Amino acid sequence: MRPLTCYPISGVPLVCPGDDLAALLARAIRNVGLTLEARDVVAVCQKVVSKAEGRIVDLTAVAPSAFASRIAAGTDKDPRIIEIILRETTRIVKMGDGHLICETGPGWICANAGIDESNAVRADSVTLLPLDADASAEGLRAALSTDAGAVPIGVVIT
Repeated sequence: MRPLTCYPISGVPLVCPGDDLAALLARAIRNVGLTLEARDVVAVCQKVVSKAEGRIVDLTAVAPSAFASRIAAGTDKDPRIIEIILRETTRIVKMGDGHLICETGPGWICANAGIDESNAVRADSVTLLPLDADASAEGLRAALSTDAGAVPIGVVIT
């Protein structure tokens, strides 16, 4: 059994909606001097997947409901963000300490339904979780494998 080795991949440009994320990753992998080999696993952060897939919400276009406004008053959060959290939530598991622990459509249990307010594409925007992270990972896996010469690899969205 070979030892586990992790390599950071630098040089991935700012990812925007519609970008070919697999092509950007493949180029960055080559540019750092690596070659994908059988049984390698590429870990990709959820945010870049979400950005490439256009899972971005412009907060200036969000009108919070009365329910979202009531929750926001008790959390010190922007009511528009609470509205987006509620839209991505199938069930609120718990509320407390300024967070909502939510179950999302795919069944993920996470804080604030996985809504990410940091480093969005533009100010006044947030990123959402991918609609189908398994399908996103499979698409990246297939494209990266093909680019590497049909090498059997894995992809994990973190």
